[in-house]
Amino acid sequence: MGLAEYRQQLDEIDAQIVRLFEQRMEISEEVAGEKIRTGRRVLDKKREQEKLATLSDMTGSDFNKRGIRELYQQIMAISRKRQYQMMDDAGQLHRLPFIEVDHLADDDTRVVYQGAAGSYSEAAMLQYFGRDIRNFSVATFRDAMSAIEEGAADYAVLPIENSTAGIVSQNYDLLSEFENYIVGETVIPIRHCLMGVPGTTEETIQRVYSHAQSLMQSEKYLSGHLSWQQISMQNNAFAAQKVAADHDVTEAAIASRYAAEHYGLQVIREGVNQSETNSTRFIIVTNQKIFLGGARKISLVLEIAHESGSLYRTLSHFIYNDLNMTKIESRPIEDRNWEYRFFIDFEGNLNDSSVRNALRGLRDECRSLKLLGNY
Repeated sequence: MGLAEYRQQLDEIDAQIVRLFEQRMEISEEVAGEKIRTGRRVLDKKREQEKLATLSDMTGSDFNKRGIRELYQQIMAISRKRQYQMMDDAGQLHRLPFIEVDHLADDDTRVVYQGAAGSYSEAAMLQYFGRDIRNFSVATFRDAMSAIEEGAADYAVLPIENSTAGIVSQNYDLLSEFENYIVGETVIPIRHCLMGVPGTTEETIQRVYSHAQSLMQSEKYLSGHLSWQQISMQNNAFAAQKVAADHDVTEAAIASRYAAEHYGLQVIREGVNQSETNSTRFIIVTNQKIFLGGARKISLVLEIAHESGSLYRTLSHFIYNDLNMTKIESRPIEDRNWEYRFFIDFEGNLNDSSVRNALRGLRDECRSLKLLGNY
């Protein structure tokens, strides 16, 4: 028998498999109807594991045992996704506890940012909320998250990602730790300037102050001035503040033009960072479960079983609901070696049925899930 005959046999078998699959899905829908009537959960992990073991034992080789297990894990996952759709149609996927609002700020709104006046964080706050917003600054990102959790501020502005340096890992961890939620984002171009008090020149400088990341981003320029001592500061604006206070022409800061203007420093050289396209994304965070109408991005953090295939099965909920995942980051879980939390961004709105379906499936099948916001 030749290749053509083998292919014909496979076609005939595949047609049978498709018919049986459709029959199985029809019965699964009947099962879903019964679950809807009785209020039972879609996922029954014990029943699923027993079924997979029984099916695996029906095969004649170790290779086929694994193949059958993988095949039926997918069939069962598809069945669950259809059941979630039916639950939504029946009105049993309740709306998530987030309230849609038409604006964020009013005359009484207070906003907190980390750093000092003249920082990129202040610039991001002013860009998003406008120059008339009531605001104050704190020393650390944790202080900013605490301020909104405790009600001292309504919103916090925090950097979350730089286009060249990557994520701000501390703020990812804080989003998982605090019961605060993202309601907006804004992007600030990063253009570092070398600055000093009037009279400072490249020839008079002996010490340059800046945040460690900004010093790194300006490495190419600084490599031409090896005699300068590089001193790391907690924040670029703090560096500019120190240089202004010391009033010493042997000192310079690398910070933003906003900082130079705020502290009365002269810009000696603009754009000392290598990248012409460097920018930082800032998130707007609050302690309220709210989202703006028209929001099109959703962020969440989840933990999954530490076993083969668990991430693949998790991500399938986005595929089956036609949701475009735009970002995934992992962060280690404290006190659990080699286990990770996953931070995921995807397109959608909490009012979309596809989003509700995906979130319900993820909540049932993940160890834990926290919706970080719709913005």
